[in-house]
Amino acid sequence: MILREMTYDDLSTIATLEAELFKEPWSQSDFQRELDENEFANYYIAEIDGEVAGYFGLWLLFDQAQITTIGTAKKFQRQHVASFMMEAIDQMCVENECEFLSLEVRVSNTPAQNLYKKFGLDIVSVRKDYYSDHEDAYLMVKAVGGFE
Repeated sequence: MILREMTYDDLSTIATLEAELFKEPWSQSDFQRELDENEFANYYIAEIDGEVAGYFGLWLLFDQAQITTIGTAKKFQRQHVASFMMEAIDQMCVENECEFLSLEVRVSNTPAQNLYKKFGLDIVSVRKDYYSDHEDAYLMVKAVGGFE
């Protein structure tokens, strides 16, 4: 498995995966806007034998990092792709001297919550009515390094 930066050539594939994986998927133009306009955005692809196995977005905001999206292609689920990506995220947080890592996750998405807990994120609050279908989200956070 390798990790590489997302490129414009990946956008169609990623938008298709988003639609397969999430109730409220990001569009191809959402990803393009992130690549074009967001100086804090970092988007990566996990590949297995040249095929997109997963992807994630990470905003590096000074001393904080936020996972914006993370997904594993159904074909590659339960093959440790998500763990591989979470390890990469942890490493990026350390390299960028982030103090905190955060994300929002649907209250109903127990498998994702369990993954994030495995990597040290804790539920710190509920964001009521977070998604357009009115489902709440958990805000999950972890301290990364204590770089003071």
